[in-house]
Amino acid sequence: MKYAIESIAKMRRFTNQSAIVTGGSSGLGLAIVRRLCDEGAEVTVFGLDDKHFDRIEMEFGGRVACRQVDVTNENEARSAVEEVVKRCQRIDILVNSAGVTGETNLKSHEVVTDNFDLVMRTNLTGSFLVSKYVIPTMLRQAYGRILNIASIAGKDGNAGMVAYSASKAGVIGMTKVLGKDYADTGLTINALAPAVIRTPLVEELPQEQVEYMTDKIPMKRCGTLDEFAAMASFIVSSEASFTTGFTFDLSGGRAVY
Repeated sequence: MKYAIESIAKMRRFTNQSAIVTGGSSGLGLAIVRRLCDEGAEVTVFGLDDKHFDRIEMEFGGRVACRQVDVTNENEARSAVEEVVKRCQRIDILVNSAGVTGETNLKSHEVVTDNFDLVMRTNLTGSFLVSKYVIPTMLRQAYGRILNIASIAGKDGNAGMVAYSASKAGVIGMTKVLGKDYADTGLTINALAPAVIRTPLVEELPQEQVEYMTDKIPMKRCGTLDEFAAMASFIVSSEASFTTGFTFDLSGGRAVY
C-alpha cells in the first residue's frame, strides 16, 4: 500500500487540466475528485446538495470549486458548464457520477412511476445533458475524456431495482453511441460498470447484507474506493487513447463480457 501511495504521488497526469465531476461531493464521485486533484487537475464539482461544499473546498485548498447544479435541468446544466469554461478556459475531463437508486426491493409493477422517472432523469438524462454542453468545448480543443458511471446492474439487471437497472443500461447504450459519434475527434467517451464498492454507506450496513451483495462476486468482496478511483483515472487520462464507446468492468469477476 505504501508503494501504491508513493506511486500516485509521483503521477501528475492531469497537470493543467480542468475536470468536471457530477455527484462529486460524496461516495464514488468524491473518490474520483480526490484522485484527479492528487494528479494535478483543477476540479469543479456539480452537486445537488451543497451541505458538503465548504468542507470539500477547504480540504483541497482552492483546487476544487463546488457548484449547486441540478443535472436534470437543462438550463442549469448549460449555464454551469459555461461558467466552468469561462473560469478555466477549457474542459479536459467530464465524469458523470451523479445518480440515485430510487425505490428498491419492489416488484416492477409496484414502483411509483414518478420515482421511475426521477431515476431515469438523474442517471441517464443528467449524464446526457452535461455531456451535451461539454462536448462542443472538447471539440474545439480536439481533446477530451468523458466517463459515464454505469453499474453491473445495467449489464445484468438487479431484481427489485427496475429503474436503476434500466437507467444504467441506458447509460451503457448512450456511451456506445457517443463513443462512435466522436471517435475521430480526439475525444474518448467510455463507461465504468462497478459492482458494489465499499463506500461509507456500505460500511454502515449489517454484515449479512454486505455478504448478500457480494455473494455473486467471485472474489467474494466489495471493491474499494481506491480501486474504483484508480481505474476511473486511467480511463480519463491521455494514456487511454485507443478505447472509446466501451464499458469497463469493475466487478470482481461477476461480469466478464
